[in-house]
Amino acid sequence: MHGEYKVPGGKLVVVDLDVVDGALRDVRVAGDFFLEPDEALFDINRALEGANADLPAPELAARIDAALPEGTVMFGLTSEAVGVAVRRALANATDWHDYDWQLIHTGPQSPALHMALDEVLTAEVAAGRRAPTLRVWEWESPAVIIGSFQSLRNEVDMESAERHGMTVVRRISGGGAMFVEPLSTITYSLYVPDSLVQGLSFADSYAYLDDWVLAALGDMGIKAWYQPLNDIATDAGKIAGAAQKRMVGENGAVLHHVTMAYDMDADKMLDVLRIGKEKLSDKGTKSAKKRVDPLRRQTGLPRADVIDRMIASFRNRYGCSVGEVTEQELSRAQELAKTKFSSQEWTARVP
Repeated sequence: MHGEYKVPGGKLVVVDLDVVDGALRDVRVAGDFFLEPDEALFDINRALEGANADLPAPELAARIDAALPEGTVMFGLTSEAVGVAVRRALANATDWHDYDWQLIHTGPQSPALHMALDEVLTAEVAAGRRAPTLRVWEWESPAVIIGSFQSLRNEVDMESAERHGMTVVRRISGGGAMFVEPLSTITYSLYVPDSLVQGLSFADSYAYLDDWVLAALGDMGIKAWYQPLNDIATDAGKIAGAAQKRMVGENGAVLHHVTMAYDMDADKMLDVLRIGKEKLSDKGTKSAKKRVDPLRRQTGLPRADVIDRMIASFRNRYGCSVGEVTEQELSRAQELAKTKFSSQEWTARVP
């Protein structure tokens, strides 16, 4: 069995192993990480040898930590990452490079249609009718998008939203509210087979699926990192938030989408969103304005250039060809946009 795990912000960890009578055998750890002393690699292998194949990653990591000599130094590697690579090997997880990725980046579309496309394209990947896809959104109009489980009245001042011409829609993933203005926001979705995140915890999958965008930001001079559970942050503040939806079944799929603040009218955002004191205190700040630091200021680049550089970074890492939404997919999405995502029944399902 073979498993690979690219440590977010770190190096690649590779594990080859067999399973005999429910135990790990012939474990061989490798990768492009740095480890001192050299002999520590063999201590890691020995620590995993004979371990119960059902052990979760944290318990595998604990075995490794107990076996490492005092003073061991790891660069781009952690014991937990080795445990994750083992779990991915046991789950027959796939890798980014196992797929022929498609890119969808079309003209502006309505908020409701964006919500519907996320549902339809994730289902198509789950059914095996669509290759894994990166979709970059363009917005037709300003909007507030609330999470699947958020209370509409607690999150949005509807009178203010109407006054500012903002459509309010509810997405299928959890997480918090998104404040969107067309030229001030960068949004993208990944539609991936469940096998790509096999062996990863729910939390780890967030960082894993956005490691590429951290690299893209780095190429633009921004040192960014993942701030659990679902924020992308820099020293200057939060720049993005992510959310996921899992579709279970024989061939599952994951929707992972991210909204990034390219620019922001903070006063308008605070007028429309009801950002509670509890949320702000949890983030260690007294002002919502201080929580988000837009990409325009940090990069000095036009929005279109930021998007082009993000796409180029993804293509350089994993390859991708230009694709499109099929007629059947679009027809289904348009129907859902009308009957579900534009309906008060769905938008106010949590009043």
